[in-house]
Amino acid sequence: AARGAAAVIPPRKNAKPWKPASRGAVARNEALRTAKYLGRAIWRRWSGYHRRSRVDAKMNCLNLLGQFLMARDLDRQVAELQVRIAVLNGYTTLGMPVTRPVG
Repeated sequence: AARGAAAVIPPRKNAKPWKPASRGAVARNEALRTAKYLGRAIWRRWSGYHRRSRVDAKMNCLNLLGQFLMARDLDRQVAELQVRIAVLNGYTTLGMPVTRPVG
């Protein structure tokens, strides 16, 4: 809050407003009001939470391939990450359907 960041963490379904003692509490209360007004699904799209959630899921997949880098040199670390990303992209490509026009 001190740096002007916006919170994109969804409040719980049964959340109650906090006392506005800090900027974080004010931002949370505003997110709570907006989520109740728009609905949770629309609020997620409007606030950018959907994008954050997808990034978190992809980072979890990346961590499943190994949480630590084996290489010590920066150039080799970059290459190691590029290999992991290429593997993930290969898995994603295998799972995507191929659509063709009929007719």
